[in-house]
Parts: sequence; C-alpha cells; structure tokens
Amino acid sequence: QVQLVESGGGLVQAGGSLRVSCVASGRTFSSYRMGWFRQAPGKERESVASISGNGIVKYLANSVKGRSTISRDNAKNTVYLQMNNLRPDDTAVYYCAAASTPLGGRWDYWGQGTQVTVSS
Repeated sequence: QVQLVESGGGLVQAGGSLRVSCVASGRTFSSYRMGWFRQAPGKERESVASISGNGIVKYLANSVKGRSTISRDNAKNTVYLQMNNLRPDDTAVYYCAAASTPLGGRWDYWGQGTQVTVSS
C-alpha cells in the first residue's frame, strides 16, 4: 500500500509560478512511475505529466509543455511539478498518482489532491 500526500497548491496570479509536491509512503518509491493529473470544475480529469521510476523518462501534456517540469527525488520519496507562467485555465485540483507498471493508463494509488487557483 502506498499513500500519497500532495502539497504546495495555492492562489497565484497569472504569469506566476508554483511547485506542487507529492510525498509517498513506503520503501519502494523508486519502483513506481509517478504522475500528475488535474481536474477543473465541470471538466474531466486530465493527465498533466508523468515520470519513470528512475526519473529518466518524462511526459508532459501539450497544455503544460514548455511551462512545466516534472522531477522526483527518490531519496525523499517525493515527486514535484514545477509550473511556470501559469494561466487561469491551469486552475484545477492537482492529484498525484503512482503506477506499479512502467507503461499504460492504469494508476494504482492516488493522493487527495491540492488546489491550484490562478487569478487573471
């Protein structure tokens, strides 16, 4: 069992930056692919970014590419999403997730989410 706890959300003005973090419990963090998702009010949840267990393979959605980076520190059991040049349409609840498989759409564990609000 893996527990995920996100933090770092908040209110930021458009053009600003924010880094959200997700700390995982357990001793096998490096074996999990980690991902960030977001869900805005009235919209479906969308994948934002993912990173392989060793941190080498990364994915960023087109909506955040060029403005965001995903990284992880396996020694700290933590995955980060750095978001720059934020826009109002980045407003959403951001969730981190962990997958035991290196590929595919199945995610085994989810955090409770952290709210990111971007004001115009």
